[in-house]
Amino acid sequence: MKTGDGYADQRLVAFLTLGLVAFGLVMVYSATSASAALGNGDPMSYLKRQAVYALVGVVAMVLAARFDYHRLRYVAPPLVLGALVLCTAVLVLGPQINGARRWFIVGPASFQPSELAKLALCLFAATYLARRKAPQTFREIFNPLGALTLVFAGLIVVEPDLGTTITLCGMMLAIFLVSGVPIRLLVGAGMLAVGLGLLAIWIEPYRRARVFSFLDPWSDAQGAGFQIVQATIGIGSGGFTGAGLGEGVGKVSYLPEAHTDMIFAVIGEELGLIGATFVIAAFALLAIAGFRIAMRCRDPFGKLLAAGITALVCGQAAVNLAAALGIAPLTGIPLPFVSYGGSSLVVLLTGMGVLLNIAVNGRVAKASVRDRGGRHGRPRSTRSRRRGGATRTRGERDVRRVTRPRRVAARS
Repeated sequence: MKTGDGYADQRLVAFLTLGLVAFGLVMVYSATSASAALGNGDPMSYLKRQAVYALVGVVAMVLAARFDYHRLRYVAPPLVLGALVLCTAVLVLGPQINGARRWFIVGPASFQPSELAKLALCLFAATYLARRKAPQTFREIFNPLGALTLVFAGLIVVEPDLGTTITLCGMMLAIFLVSGVPIRLLVGAGMLAVGLGLLAIWIEPYRRARVFSFLDPWSDAQGAGFQIVQATIGIGSGGFTGAGLGEGVGKVSYLPEAHTDMIFAVIGEELGLIGATFVIAAFALLAIAGFRIAMRCRDPFGKLLAAGITALVCGQAAVNLAAALGIAPLTGIPLPFVSYGGSSLVVLLTGMGVLLNIAVNGRVAKASVRDRGGRHGRPRSTRSRRRGGATRTRGERDVRRVTRPRRVAARS
């Protein structure tokens, strides 16, 4: 691989990530300024909090980009254990907000353990599979990674948060695929996950209502299908160029959760097809660059970790965009880097920092092993041997160099 390839992918990932964060700050302000001004008199209240989260996340990304990702395998077990404890504790200690227990709230800040769980499980799975042969049977898939994924998925579904569960399973599917698990096993595991997901939808009335409203949102446009209908109207009314930044009306009193789950509808209304295409293209390029980093990484741990992080970010974006465009049921997960939300922003930016580190350090891991043999790939010991088999020391080489008679060219 050429030397510049890793740095080119690193620059592209960094540029797209920071660009989406900056764009998200603008759109969060646009989506919340009116409602915030009417609510607490400060139209910039949401923007200020999101800016603080963005600053913390960018600092975490820079630190992660400078930290050797190889050392992360040592923190994988305690990190996944801590995430498991937090996901369990939030069901008991977390406050109930809109019928869900997903957050710990400390003063003005909030923390969502399921966001940490995604990154922790990605790190643990990459650490585990990097040292072992890829699973070849359902039993090997289930023990222990499949079982651990099932435990996390169960805890997150109970919160309830089906969207994060879907993202978590998609991330694990990508890691298994890159590790070399046979396609037939992945298809079987995917069918099992879909079956469990349908069961989780059926046993909850509000989830059933969301699925039925997705199939025909206009049949209950003022009830279960209200959010989908308003998102469709907002995106459709934007046209090619949009109504203009800050000029949308759907965010004021028509579109629920305009600054979180449905921020893409605000983008479509105010920036039109041009702005919507920009967002979709940015995530598509981010996916391409991320998987290029994964495929070119010569370290198995880095390869799996890069694939998991890329699938986590871009998979979550795909689920959010599909819901906003009305081609998938609503799941309630934010658009990465763009939607309002502190936990998601900080955790995902940290993950992108790890991906930036893999882009550079992952490509030289194997090269350093090869270079142990010297510039031409031959062992140094064989190149430094005498004809008799003994290795000359530096002192012997210096003595021989001094005592070696110089050849004097014969003068004509």
